[in-house]
Amino acid sequence: MEMKIKVPQARKAKIMLWTHVSYHDMEEIDKSQSTPDLESVLCSVFGVDLPEPKRGVLLELYVQTVIFCREQSFSKEQTSALLSVIKSIHEVNIETPLNNIEQCFTYCKELLLCHSVRRPPFSINLFSCEEAECILKYIHNSYIRHYKLYKYIFTPQVKLDLSLTYTVMKDSGPATVEDFSATEAPKTDMPSETSITEHEEATVCSTSKLKALIEREVGQQMMLVSGQLDQKMKEIAVPQNNGSLQPKQKVKK
Repeated sequence: MEMKIKVPQARKAKIMLWTHVSYHDMEEIDKSQSTPDLESVLCSVFGVDLPEPKRGVLLELYVQTVIFCREQSFSKEQTSALLSVIKSIHEVNIETPLNNIEQCFTYCKELLLCHSVRRPPFSINLFSCEEAECILKYIHNSYIRHYKLYKYIFTPQVKLDLSLTYTVMKDSGPATVEDFSATEAPKTDMPSETSITEHEEATVCSTSKLKALIEREVGQQMMLVSGQLDQKMKEIAVPQNNGSLQPKQKVKK
């Protein structure tokens, strides 16, 4: 079954107050104190209908976000908005099996700006600068650092299946398999049946040489592309290991 791979794209940030979690939903979330109760309520609020282990991983993400909001004494409005922000970042991550960590982190920062700067109707000051910085650190440590694990669990793996088909070319047109032979077959007084057999053997020999040449060239190109991909992955992994995605600037009003 063929699947079309979606190319990573930038998404425009918008205000998400009461987008996925209503005021009534927040009242039910506040009533839930134990983890199983929270999972049950959040499963109903977000309509989580996934098989394990996807279901457990996603609910754990939402539960930990609610716990973080309680630790920070966030209001119902702030908790609702942050849950929607987490949900939106996760959706951007899993919409493609390709690497889109830069798009995810940029989208995360823009979402926080939409809820930290008063500029109606484009943004609101739901979070203070200190709260926005604290949220950015939380999202980085709890989600962005484990970005590849979430992508591995929620997106299908993509593999390249390359197959080559060889066909014997006929004596028609200017470019034929015989062009690869060293010399033209000499004339002889042998019977016509024997001449045809020798011609077929020469054709098969030339085709084998052509096949070997193609296989060698394709193998070299595959090794070159594989090396380039490995180098690219190392370049992407280095800034992550060095903590280059750590937030350095405060969100300004």
